Amino acid sequence: MSDDKEIKLHDLSLEEGETLLKFPCEFPIKAMGLACDELEIAVIEIINRHVENLAEDALRMRPSKNGKYMAITITITAHSKGQLDAIYMELTACDHVSIAL
Repeated sequence: MSDDKEIKLHDLSLEEGETLLKFPCEFPIKAMGLACDELEIAVIEIINRHVENLAEDALRMRPSKNGKYMAITITITAHSKGQLDAIYMELTACDHVSIAL
């Protein structure tokens, strides 16, 4: 038997409101949905409501193999867990967004 302390899963749990992220940090937000102009507009508008000074090169778009879907990744400088939570709540409530990661 080893002298190493056994780590249990509950030892790794976080208290409510805690996060492993250190703020501020660069954080990629990905939204996916049917490929249409409305998806891009909606995602950018949502991010702009929560992020000041979004970098010009922050947006990347990638269509699916057949072009039916679009993945939009926007890398932001996140300042708090609350900021990220608000962004994800709004993205998941958006009709044009099928998945937010």
